[in-house]
Amino acid sequence: MTAAVLSGRELAAAIRAETTAEAARLSAAGTAPTLAVVVATADESSAWYVRSIARAAEQVGIACDVVDLGQEATGPEIRRTLDALSADDRVHGIILQTPLPPGVDAQEMALAIRFDKDVDGANPLSLGRLAAGLPAFAPATAEAVVRILEHHGVELAGRHVAVVGRSTVVGKPAAHLLLDRNATVTVCHSRTRDLAAVTSAADVVVAAAGRIGLITADHVAPGAVVVDVGTNPTEDGELVGDVDAASVAEKAGALTPVPGGVGPVTTALLLAHTVQAASALRRA
Repeated sequence: MTAAVLSGRELAAAIRAETTAEAARLSAAGTAPTLAVVVATADESSAWYVRSIARAAEQVGIACDVVDLGQEATGPEIRRTLDALSADDRVHGIILQTPLPPGVDAQEMALAIRFDKDVDGANPLSLGRLAAGLPAFAPATAEAVVRILEHHGVELAGRHVAVVGRSTVVGKPAAHLLLDRNATVTVCHSRTRDLAAVTSAADVVVAAAGRIGLITADHVAPGAVVVDVGTNPTEDGELVGDVDAASVAEKAGALTPVPGGVGPVTTALLLAHTVQAASALRRA
């Protein structure tokens, strides 16, 4: 058995096309969708990611303002910036890029992001609203997991999904989104006993732990669908996932690639969320 490849590139292109059309409509009506990215780090991988978001935003007709506070920024300074952007009617989406300076708590800072501009679901209020079934933007990576599965026709209702990882960025919100699709969800983490026994009993495995090669062929059932959320840099500058793709591909029924799977959809959804926020705020 060789796993089918669940690429995210076609889905990302479709989302970008829809976003481009809506951004043009809003701009013609006098509302220019605008995304603000707040940065307080000198981390090069973070800088690369912010540049990629800015390029992608420009391609779909979204203005992207990068607010670089520098790696010496204090918590109060970051908080004031987020407060100001939340109050600025010209800004429709806000992202707080991590990592933050030592001693600055990301969740505490994210509380300053107005939830209807919180396009990457960073504010704990957004996660709470998501869990309660209220309108909120899900973290884009978590939503990308579900959108890829749906795009490729993977049935979720009544299926057992094992999510490996319990972060508020991917694991927990992905679990809520999967529950909304009537999946039966098990969330695994570092203290899960006999991880392979749990994941190999699942129809779908979502690997989002941030550990290279954590999921091997022993962790998946024959024919299972595997979504690899991992984006782990190697010493030679490449990206690899949380899944040992070589062994898993010989046993699973379908597998997302790294890169080219969840990543492109995540970026596309961030921009889609920004346009959705602009449209909602225009009507408010």
